[in-house]
Parts: sequence; structure tokens; C-alpha cells
Amino acid sequence: MSTTVLGFKISMPIMIAPTAMQKMAHPDGELGTARAASTAGTKMTLSSAATSSVEDVSSTGPGIRFFQLFILKDRYVVEQLVRRAENAGFKAIVLTADTPRLGRREADIRNRFSLPQHLTLPNFEGLDLGTLEKTGASGLALYASSQIDRSASQIDRSLSWKDIKWLQTITNLPILVKGVMTAEDTRLAVQAGAAGIIVSNHGARQLDYVPATISCLEEVVKAARGQIPVFLDGGVRRGTDVFKALALGASGIFIGRPVVYALAVEGEAGVRKVLQMLRDELELTMSLAGCCSVKDINRSYIQTEADMFRALSRL
Repeated sequence: MSTTVLGFKISMPIMIAPTAMQKMAHPDGELGTARAASTAGTKMTLSSAATSSVEDVSSTGPGIRFFQLFILKDRYVVEQLVRRAENAGFKAIVLTADTPRLGRREADIRNRFSLPQHLTLPNFEGLDLGTLEKTGASGLALYASSQIDRSASQIDRSLSWKDIKWLQTITNLPILVKGVMTAEDTRLAVQAGAAGIIVSNHGARQLDYVPATISCLEEVVKAARGQIPVFLDGGVRRGTDVFKALALGASGIFIGRPVVYALAVEGEAGVRKVLQMLRDELELTMSLAGCCSVKDINRSYIQTEADMFRALSRL
């Protein structure tokens, strides 16, 4: 069941995706998620828009942790965030590439989403924010305000593959690109020096009618040609979903919503339970499929719609 990600051994190919503002779900927030991930022996990715700082997450104890990052207009702020993550012992940067601007998130508009006054985004506190806006007690207004256009205005819309090269000049941490869904972007990510790709559609909140990540996974894996690992983010609710992703070539999967749902129900204990449930389901699926290890899972174990169409065309 164990596997390695960027050279780090984890107990299972199930990891935690970056989700912002987890203390809105439960007072434990990201600290509870970090402790649950460490107990499960797997990796957590901390959102830059978390309600717990990289230092506080690191203080929860040992664990393999990655830091999610947006490219902001003020590159000095980005550099400070990267340095802060490095100093806190984070092992990689997860660069979100699918959000040069926010999609129209009607649920947030309808609910008049905003960060509660008692919460902050502490990763931005204590930094030289330069031109970035502040909102009094609640810190940087990055995704934290109902005024979506204003709060997202600090994201750099000129984001390009050159920014990976720039990040490599300020850090030695490996950089994974999150939000890749096509062969073309996969080849560009490889050329830019990405250490890995996370196939993600941002929880399908960025663009209506975007394909499911599982339907894009095999195209990305084939384009990567084994040069860098490919991971799946989104849509995983069962251990059988994990099995299917691994069979299609993913090196592992990330879960977001299940973690937040579990956190809301039972805090840290809930996250531990959801990780154990997925592990147990994956282990059972592997056993019934005759796979003794993760390495035994291959393409022959599943049949996609495309496979069925090809079979029918031969009749």
C-alpha cells in the first residue's frame, strides 16, 4: 500500500489537497488536518489562504507537507511566502495554474461569502505586503471577501510557464503544477521543469462544463511519458476511485472536499476516519482484484467508455 512521492515515502497513494480557510469548517482547522495526515502517514498540502500559518502547522509534529501557491502581481510577496514555507520545513511547492482569475462562483455570490471576523489568513501576516490590500482584522482579502473582483485582483493574470523558471531561481524545492488537464500543457510543464503534475479542475468551480479530471488523466499520463509523476485531484469519494486513477497511470490522488466534510463533522478525528475509510476501501479493492501492491495495479483492470466504443467499432 505504501508508495513514494517526490522521493518521500507515504503509507498510501491518498493525499490531502489544498483547501482554504479550514477553520470555517471546524476550530481544529488545518492543524487538525495536519495531525490526521501525520497519523495516517500521508502528505498534506497547505493552502496559502489557510486559516493557520505554516509555522503553526509545522508545530503539530513531524509530517510531509507541501505548500500551495498563487503567483501574485507583487513577486516579492510570493518570494516571502516561499521562504516562509521553506523555513517551516515544507517539502514542495504546489503552484496553482488554473486561476489567473476567479470563475463565477454563484454559490459564493448567493451566500455572500466572506471570512468571519474572528478568522485571519496568517500566512500573509508579518509580510511586507507592498501593494496588496488589507482588510483590517481579517488580513489579506485574498478570496476572503464577497467583493470577488477586488479580492482576486492581486492574482497575476499574466501567469505563464516562465513563472516556473522564476520560482526555480528563488527556491530549490520541487514545484508541482496543479490544474493541468491536456497533453499540450503537460508537455509544456515538462519543458518548464515541473517536478510533477496534478490533474485538477479546481473542484469544477472555475469553469462550467469542464471535463471530470478522471476523463483527462490518461491523456496527461501518456503525454508525460514517465518523465514526471502525474497525480489526480478531484472527484475521489471511494477507494474504487483511487484504484481507477492508479490504473490509468496516476502516481497518487488528492482529496479535498471529503477532508473538509469530515473536518466539519468531527474535526481531526473525522479526517482520520475519512483517510482510514479510503485506505480500507482501496485495500479491499486491491485484494479482490488480485493486486498485492500498488505497483500491481495497471491499465488492464479497468474499461473506460472510450474502450467500449473502440470495441463496438470493431464489430
